[in-house]
Amino acid sequence: MNILVTGVAGFIGSKLSLELLKNSKIKIYGIDNLNDYYSVKLKKKRIYELRKFKNFNFIKLDLKNSKKLNQLKNKINIKVIFHFAAQAGVRFTLAKPKKYFDDNIVSFFNIVNFAKEKKIKKFFFASSSSVYGDQSKFPVNETYKLNTKNFYGFSKDINELTAKTFSKIFDIQFIGLRFFTVFGEWGRPDMLIFKYIKSNLSKKIFYLNENGKHNRDFTYIDDVVKILIKLNKVKLKKNFYIFNVCSNKPLKIFDVVKKINKFFRNFKYIPVYSKALNKIEVNTTHGNNKEITKILKKINFSNFDKSLKNTIEWYKSNKINKIT
Repeated sequence: MNILVTGVAGFIGSKLSLELLKNSKIKIYGIDNLNDYYSVKLKKKRIYELRKFKNFNFIKLDLKNSKKLNQLKNKINIKVIFHFAAQAGVRFTLAKPKKYFDDNIVSFFNIVNFAKEKKIKKFFFASSSSVYGDQSKFPVNETYKLNTKNFYGFSKDINELTAKTFSKIFDIQFIGLRFFTVFGEWGRPDMLIFKYIKSNLSKKIFYLNENGKHNRDFTYIDDVVKILIKLNKVKLKKNFYIFNVCSNKPLKIFDVVKKINKFFRNFKYIPVYSKALNKIEVNTTHGNNKEITKILKKINFSNFDKSLKNTIEWYKSNKINKIT
C-alpha cells in the first residue's frame, strides 16, 4: 500500500510513518515544508530516522503552492492520505493569525482538492480539541457544540466543515481526528512537558500558567499511532467521521510538573512562577473517547507515569536540549 503523509517532519506524522515503514509492503511518500515555527534541526533529525527505510520518499513541498502540489498527481500512486501538515500552536495565533488561514485553511483545501483529483478513497486529517473551546460539562463528546477561542481552533473547525462538504459531493471517506495534548518521544519542544524538561536540565526559571491549576487530557504518542493504524485497517461505512483521540484521563498541569520533578529530584533548583492563563487558552480539556473505542473495540491506553518516564529518558539520551 502506498500512503501519503503530510507534515511528515512533524511529531505525529513522523511517528506514524516510522511505525508504518516497519512493514516493507507499505511505501510512504512524506511531504513537509520544514518551517521554522520550532527547531528545524529536530525536524531534520526526524526525517533522518525515516530515511533509514528504503520504502520512504521525502518531498519538500509547501501545500500552499497548489501548482507544485498538482505536479505530483502523475508522479505518485497513493491510496490513502494522512494529513498532519499545519501551523501549530495556540499562543502564536496572536502574533501571526494570517499564517493559520494560509497554512491551515488554504493548504487544507489544496490537499483535499488534490485527493479529489487523485480519486483517493480514504483521507485522515488532524483536527484538535481546540475546536471545543471552553465547555461547562465534561468529558466532551463529538456531538458537543463547538466554541473555538482562537484562530488555531477556528482553522480546524473550517477544516472539518470543508471535509464534510467534500465527503457529501465526492466519493471520498474523511476521518477527522480531534487530538488532545499528544506527548511523548520526538515531541514538540513548544509544548509544556518538553519546555519544563528543558528548564530542569538548564536549571532556569519556569513560568506556569494559573500555577498549573488547569487540566489537560494527555494522550501518549504510541497510543495515537496504534489508533491511527487500526483505523486505517477498519472498514468504515460512512463517508465522514469525527473522533476524539484522547485518554479520557485529564491531569492538573501542576501534578504533571511535580511528576517531572520527581524524575529529576532537583526541584529546589527550578523556581516556578505563576502567570495568568491567556484569554485564548482553555482551562480544561477532557475528551470522551467512547466513539473511537466503539469502532476499534478495545484500546489499552498507556500508563501516564511510565510514558512520561520514557519521554524524559529519551529526551536526555538524545540530547534534545541542545537542538531545540
